[in-house]
Amino acid sequence: MDRLRPRGRKSFTGFTKAEIRKMEKLVHESGENVLDKDFCLNIAKCFSRSSGRAGKPIVKWTEVHSWFQSVKQDSAKVTKNVPELAGAPPPIKALESSEKPKDEEKNLDLSELEFEARSSKDGAWYDVEMFLAHRFISTGEAEVRVRFVGYGAEEDEWINIKKAVRERSIPLEHSECNKVKVGDLVLCFQERRDQASHYDAHVLEIQRRMHDIRGCRCVFLIRYDHDNSEARKRSSEEIML
Repeated sequence: MDRLRPRGRKSFTGFTKAEIRKMEKLVHESGENVLDKDFCLNIAKCFSRSSGRAGKPIVKWTEVHSWFQSVKQDSAKVTKNVPELAGAPPPIKALESSEKPKDEEKNLDLSELEFEARSSKDGAWYDVEMFLAHRFISTGEAEVRVRFVGYGAEEDEWINIKKAVRERSIPLEHSECNKVKVGDLVLCFQERRDQASHYDAHVLEIQRRMHDIRGCRCVFLIRYDHDNSEARKRSSEEIML
Protein backbone atom coordinates (compact mmCIF):
# COMPACT_ATOMS: atom_id res chain seq x y z
CA MET A 1 0.00 0.00 0.00
CA ASP A 2 1.47 3.28 -1.05
CA ARG A 3 -0.23 5.45 1.58
CA LEU A 4 -3.31 5.80 3.68
CA ARG A 5 -5.30 9.02 3.88
CA PRO A 6 -7.92 8.58 6.61
CA ARG A 7 -10.40 11.44 6.75
CA GLY A 8 -9.40 13.95 9.40
CA ARG A 9 -6.85 11.61 10.98
CA LYS A 10 -3.10 12.02 11.16
CA SER A 11 -0.33 9.43 11.09
CA PHE A 12 1.57 8.54 14.26
CA THR A 13 3.00 11.89 15.39
CA GLY A 14 6.29 10.35 16.59
CA PHE A 15 7.47 10.20 12.99
CA THR A 16 8.17 13.13 10.68
CA LYS A 17 6.45 13.40 7.30
CA ALA A 18 9.71 12.52 5.54
CA GLU A 19 10.12 9.42 7.71
CA ILE A 20 6.56 8.29 6.96
CA ARG A 21 7.12 8.74 3.22
CA LYS A 22 10.29 6.66 3.50
CA MET A 23 8.51 3.87 5.36
CA GLU A 24 5.61 3.88 2.91
CA LYS A 25 8.11 3.38 0.09
CA LEU A 26 9.85 0.57 2.00
CA VAL A 27 6.54 -1.26 2.52
CA HIS A 28 6.05 -1.28 -1.23
CA GLU A 29 9.65 -2.28 -2.08
CA SER A 30 10.60 -4.67 0.74
CA GLY A 31 7.37 -6.53 1.49
CA GLU A 32 7.47 -8.79 4.54
CA ASN A 33 11.13 -7.88 5.22
CA VAL A 34 9.95 -4.67 6.89
CA LEU A 35 8.82 -6.72 9.92
CA ASP A 36 12.32 -8.13 10.51
CA LYS A 37 13.86 -6.85 13.74
CA ASP A 38 17.27 -6.04 12.20
CA PHE A 39 15.55 -4.22 9.37
CA CYS A 40 13.57 -2.09 11.84
CA LEU A 41 16.70 -1.45 13.93
CA ASN A 42 18.54 -0.08 10.90
CA ILE A 43 15.63 2.17 9.97
CA ALA A 44 15.35 3.46 13.54
CA LYS A 45 19.08 4.25 13.66
CA CYS A 46 18.92 5.99 10.29
CA PHE A 47 16.00 8.16 11.37
CA SER A 48 17.54 8.99 14.76
CA ARG A 49 20.78 10.20 13.16
CA SER A 50 19.16 12.30 10.43
CA SER A 51 19.25 16.09 10.54
CA GLY A 52 15.46 16.18 10.29
CA ARG A 53 15.18 14.66 13.77
CA ALA A 54 17.30 17.32 15.45
CA GLY A 55 15.65 18.27 18.74
CA LYS A 56 13.21 15.35 18.57
CA PRO A 57 13.25 12.06 20.54
CA ILE A 58 15.20 9.15 19.08
CA VAL A 59 13.21 6.54 17.20
CA LYS A 60 12.89 3.08 18.76
CA TRP A 61 12.93 0.00 16.57
CA THR A 62 9.70 -1.16 18.21
CA GLU A 63 7.95 2.02 17.03
CA VAL A 64 9.11 1.34 13.48
CA HIS A 65 8.01 -2.30 13.71
CA SER A 66 4.58 -1.33 15.08
CA TRP A 67 4.07 1.16 12.25
CA PHE A 68 4.98 -1.42 9.60
CA GLN A 69 2.82 -4.07 11.25
CA SER A 70 -0.20 -1.76 11.37
CA VAL A 71 0.14 -0.85 7.69
CA LYS A 72 0.59 -4.49 6.66
CA GLN A 73 -2.55 -5.45 8.57
CA ASP A 74 -4.53 -2.66 6.93
CA SER A 75 -3.23 -3.70 3.53
CA ALA A 76 -4.34 -7.30 4.09
CA LYS A 77 -7.91 -6.11 4.68
CA VAL A 78 -8.12 -4.18 1.42
CA THR A 79 -10.08 -5.96 -1.31
CA LYS A 80 -10.27 -4.36 -4.69
CA ASN A 81 -13.58 -4.94 -6.46
CA VAL A 82 -13.91 -2.64 -9.46
CA PRO A 83 -17.44 -2.89 -10.89
CA GLU A 84 -17.99 -3.19 -14.61
CA LEU A 85 -20.10 -0.19 -15.56
CA ALA A 86 -21.76 -0.86 -18.89
CA GLY A 87 -21.51 2.19 -21.09
CA ALA A 88 -19.67 4.25 -18.47
CA PRO A 89 -16.10 5.46 -19.03
CA PRO A 90 -13.53 3.91 -16.67
CA PRO A 91 -12.47 6.33 -13.88
CA ILE A 92 -8.83 6.19 -14.84
CA LYS A 93 -6.94 9.35 -15.66
CA ALA A 94 -3.97 7.25 -16.78
CA LEU A 95 -5.95 5.72 -19.66
CA GLU A 96 -6.93 9.15 -20.95
CA SER A 97 -3.32 10.13 -21.58
CA SER A 98 -1.75 6.69 -21.97
CA GLU A 99 0.77 6.19 -24.73
CA LYS A 100 0.28 2.40 -24.71
CA PRO A 101 -0.95 0.75 -27.92
CA LYS A 102 -4.72 0.38 -28.11
CA ASP A 103 -4.58 -3.42 -28.03
CA GLU A 104 -2.52 -3.23 -24.83
CA GLU A 105 -5.05 -0.89 -23.26
CA LYS A 106 -7.84 -3.36 -23.93
CA ASN A 107 -6.00 -6.04 -21.96
CA LEU A 108 -5.45 -3.83 -18.91
CA ASP A 109 -6.91 -5.42 -15.77
CA LEU A 110 -8.71 -2.61 -13.91
CA SER A 111 -8.87 -4.72 -10.74
CA GLU A 112 -5.09 -4.35 -10.34
CA LEU A 113 -5.29 -0.54 -10.18
CA GLU A 114 -5.82 1.52 -7.03
CA PHE A 115 -8.18 4.46 -6.90
CA GLU A 116 -9.01 7.59 -4.94
CA ALA A 117 -12.36 9.36 -4.68
CA ARG A 118 -13.41 12.89 -3.77
CA SER A 119 -15.77 13.03 -0.82
CA SER A 120 -18.86 15.20 -1.18
CA LYS A 121 -18.63 15.98 2.54
CA ASP A 122 -15.43 18.02 2.45
CA GLY A 123 -14.20 17.94 -1.16
CA ALA A 124 -11.00 16.10 -0.20
CA TRP A 125 -9.57 13.01 -1.90
CA TYR A 126 -9.33 9.68 -0.05
CA ASP A 127 -8.04 6.25 -0.96
CA VAL A 128 -10.69 3.76 -2.04
CA GLU A 129 -10.81 0.43 -0.24
CA MET A 130 -13.50 -1.06 -2.46
CA PHE A 131 -16.38 -0.29 -4.81
CA LEU A 132 -19.57 -1.71 -3.30
CA ALA A 133 -22.21 -1.07 -5.99
CA HIS A 134 -23.02 1.08 -8.99
CA ARG A 135 -26.06 2.81 -10.43
CA PHE A 136 -27.12 5.23 -13.15
CA ILE A 137 -28.82 8.48 -12.15
CA SER A 138 -31.50 10.37 -14.10
CA THR A 139 -28.89 12.28 -16.13
CA GLY A 140 -27.48 9.01 -17.41
CA GLU A 141 -24.24 9.38 -15.48
CA ALA A 142 -22.85 6.51 -13.45
CA GLU A 143 -22.19 6.52 -9.72
CA VAL A 144 -20.35 4.05 -7.51
CA ARG A 145 -20.80 3.45 -3.81
CA VAL A 146 -17.35 3.77 -2.26
CA ARG A 147 -15.84 2.40 0.93
CA PHE A 148 -12.88 4.58 1.99
CA VAL A 149 -9.70 3.11 3.45
CA GLY A 150 -9.81 3.35 7.24
CA TYR A 151 -13.58 3.91 7.48
CA GLY A 152 -16.64 1.82 8.11
CA ALA A 153 -19.98 1.50 6.34
CA GLU A 154 -21.33 4.65 7.98
CA GLU A 155 -18.90 6.71 5.87
CA ASP A 156 -19.77 5.08 2.51
CA GLU A 157 -20.74 7.53 -0.24
CA TRP A 158 -22.24 7.52 -3.71
CA ILE A 159 -19.62 9.14 -5.95
CA ASN A 160 -19.92 10.33 -9.56
CA ILE A 161 -17.52 8.03 -11.38
CA LYS A 162 -16.63 10.52 -14.11
CA LYS A 163 -16.15 13.59 -11.93
CA ALA A 164 -14.82 12.26 -8.63
CA VAL A 165 -13.07 8.90 -9.09
CA ARG A 166 -9.60 8.49 -10.53
CA GLU A 167 -6.47 6.39 -10.35
CA ARG A 168 -4.59 6.99 -7.10
CA SER A 169 -2.17 9.94 -7.14
CA ILE A 170 1.44 9.04 -6.43
CA PRO A 171 3.85 11.07 -4.23
CA LEU A 172 6.86 12.36 -6.14
CA GLU A 173 10.43 11.43 -5.25
CA HIS A 174 12.87 14.30 -4.60
CA SER A 175 14.52 13.57 -7.96
CA GLU A 176 11.25 14.00 -9.86
CA CYS A 177 10.70 17.72 -9.33
CA ASN A 178 11.29 18.30 -13.06
CA LYS A 179 7.93 16.59 -13.70
CA VAL A 180 6.07 19.52 -12.11
CA LYS A 181 5.27 22.48 -14.35
CA VAL A 182 3.51 25.79 -13.76
CA GLY A 183 -0.21 25.29 -14.35
CA ASP A 184 -0.18 21.58 -13.44
CA LEU A 185 -3.02 20.06 -11.45
CA VAL A 186 -1.53 18.40 -8.36
CA LEU A 187 -2.73 16.82 -5.13
CA CYS A 188 -1.39 18.40 -1.91
CA PHE A 189 -1.86 17.98 1.81
CA GLN A 190 -3.58 20.88 3.58
CA GLU A 191 -3.35 21.01 7.35
CA ARG A 192 -5.65 23.26 9.36
CA ARG A 193 -6.70 23.54 12.97
CA ASP A 194 -9.85 21.45 12.49
CA GLN A 195 -8.80 19.06 9.75
CA ALA A 196 -5.97 17.79 7.58
CA SER A 197 -6.73 16.33 4.14
CA HIS A 198 -5.56 16.09 0.55
CA TYR A 199 -7.01 18.55 -1.98
CA ASP A 200 -6.55 19.40 -5.65
CA ALA A 201 -4.40 22.44 -6.35
CA HIS A 202 -2.72 24.18 -9.27
CA VAL A 203 0.93 25.19 -9.45
CA LEU A 204 1.33 28.97 -9.73
CA GLU A 205 5.09 29.38 -9.50
CA ILE A 206 8.21 27.25 -9.14
CA GLN A 207 11.55 28.31 -7.67
CA ARG A 208 14.11 25.78 -8.86
CA ARG A 209 16.91 25.27 -6.34
CA MET A 210 19.94 23.09 -5.95
CA HIS A 211 19.23 19.85 -4.12
CA ASP A 212 21.22 18.91 -1.03
CA ILE A 213 21.57 15.86 1.23
CA ARG A 214 17.96 16.36 2.34
CA GLY A 215 16.75 16.01 -1.24
CA CYS A 216 14.69 18.45 -3.30
CA ARG A 217 14.74 22.04 -1.99
CA CYS A 218 12.67 23.59 -4.79
CA VAL A 219 9.75 25.78 -3.71
CA PHE A 220 6.33 25.34 -5.30
CA LEU A 221 3.65 28.00 -4.88
CA ILE A 222 0.26 26.32 -5.20
CA ARG A 223 -3.35 27.43 -4.98
CA TYR A 224 -5.94 25.01 -3.61
CA ASP A 225 -8.96 24.68 -5.88
CA HIS A 226 -11.57 24.29 -3.13
CA ASP A 227 -10.88 27.52 -1.20
CA ASN A 228 -8.40 29.50 -3.39
CA SER A 229 -5.90 29.63 -0.53
CA GLU A 230 -2.21 29.61 -1.44
CA ALA A 231 0.67 27.70 0.12
CA ARG A 232 4.33 27.03 -0.52
CA LYS A 233 5.52 23.45 -0.74
CA ARG A 234 9.23 23.25 -0.08
CA SER A 235 9.96 19.95 -1.76
CA SER A 236 8.62 17.90 -4.64
CA GLU A 237 7.95 15.18 -2.07
CA GLU A 238 5.03 17.28 -0.78
CA ILE A 239 3.32 16.98 -4.17
CA MET A 240 1.38 14.13 -5.77
CA LEU A 241 0.64 13.64 -9.44
